Amino acid sequence: MIRVLVTGARGQVGVEAALALGGLCDLTALDRAALDLAEPATIAAQMRATRPDVIVNCAAYTAVDRAETDQAAAHAANAIGAGVLAEEAKRCGALLVHFSTDYVFDGEKRAPYLETDATNPLSVYGATKLAGERAIAAAGARHLILRTSWVYGPHGKNFLFTMLRLGREREELRVVDDQRGAPTSSRALARLVRELLQPGGSALTRGGVDAAAERSGVYHATAAGETTWFGFAQAIFDEMRRQGRLDFTPPRLTAIHTSGYPTPARRPANSVLSGERLRAAFATSIPDWREGLAEAISALPA
Repeated sequence: MIRVLVTGARGQVGVEAALALGGLCDLTALDRAALDLAEPATIAAQMRATRPDVIVNCAAYTAVDRAETDQAAAHAANAIGAGVLAEEAKRCGALLVHFSTDYVFDGEKRAPYLETDATNPLSVYGATKLAGERAIAAAGARHLILRTSWVYGPHGKNFLFTMLRLGREREELRVVDDQRGAPTSSRALARLVRELLQPGGSALTRGGVDAAAERSGVYHATAAGETTWFGFAQAIFDEMRRQGRLDFTPPRLTAIHTSGYPTPARRPANSVLSGERLRAAFATSIPDWREGLAEAISALPA
C-alpha cells in the first residue's frame, strides 16, 4: 500500500488532508511536535522512519503579520524547512505535495495571475514561501507546489471563525473591500490532493502517484470565482442565516479601504489566481468559493 506522510496534521488543511486520505493509503499524520519544519533533524528522522511514497506538506509558518518581526522563524520553516523536506523526498524517491500562497505576487496585475507571471512578494511571509518554492525546485524532488489563497474551514484559526466571533461581540464590523481573491476551503484543498494522486477517489496506487509526479511543477489551486474580504464576510452571515445557524443578530458591515485597516504586512490588492494550468494538466478544479463556504458552515460544531 502507498505510504503517505501528512505534516502539520493539526492545522486546518492538515486535519482535512488526513481525513480525505485515510483508508486510501498507509497514512502517517504528524503534528509540529513530531515534525517541526524549523528543526531539520526532526524532518530527517521522521522521513527515514516512515519512508513515505508521498509527502503532503501542510506545515508552515502562517502568522503573516508576526513574520514581519519574526523573520528568522518564518524563514526557517517556510524556506529552509521546505528545502530539507524536498531533499529528503528526493533521497527516498517520494512525491512532495506542498502548499504555497498567493502572497508571492504583488497584486498589481488586473487579471488573474498565471504560474508564469513574475513574482514580487510584498511581505516577509510571501518572500519566505517563495524561497521555499525555489528550494523545493532546486532539490530536484518530484513535486507539486499548490499556490492557494484565503484558506479557511471548519477547523483552526481563520477568517470564518474571526467573523463569527466578532459578529457576536460587535454591532458593526469594518471589513476591507479593495483586496480581491478566492476564499478556498480546507476541505476542498484536501479533496483536490486526493484527486491529483488518484483520480476517482479510490485507494492510492503507484501508478496514480507516478502519473501525478510526471506533472511536477507549480500550480494555482484556488476556488473558482472571486470576491473581497467584505463580500466574503457578507456571504458568511448570509449562509449562516440560510442554514438556520445564526443564533445572534448579525452585525452591520461597513466596507473600508485597506488604508483604513493598516497591518504590519502589506497584502496584494489582487490575489486572484488562474486555475487553467491545473485543469489542463489534471482535468480537475476546485468548485466556486460559495460552495466551499456552504459546506464549511454545515460542518461547524452545533
